[in-house]
Amino acid sequence: MRATSYKGRCTKKRLNKSESVVKLYDELQLAYASILEADEDIKEIRCNFLIDPVDGSDFTSDFVCVKTNEDIMVRECVYRKKLSLPRTAKLLDASRNYWANHGVLDWGLVIDKEVHYED
Repeated sequence: MRATSYKGRCTKKRLNKSESVVKLYDELQLAYASILEADEDIKEIRCNFLIDPVDGSDFTSDFVCVKTNEDIMVRECVYRKKLSLPRTAKLLDASRNYWANHGVLDWGLVIDKEVHYED
């Protein structure tokens, strides 16, 4: 999830499964977009889909996908280090509730890989 007022850097990319050029705001979104593009069960990809405001601010869901069976799948990209932040939990709950209220059951998180360092 990302605020619509976010002013950070982005990568603009053309995806075959998207009607327009998409804006990807970090490496996690960029990597997951490639995974979705290669997934034969995904027919259409929508990025940064506007949902209901949270605390008066507009937010977007990272990926809203239409599967080949016409089911909707929603994925939010979150870095592991931000999972424990109260604001992140609040926004993810808002997203999950928004999509559940719209009949979407396939909602999930994409979390970056945990890295273990050896001494």
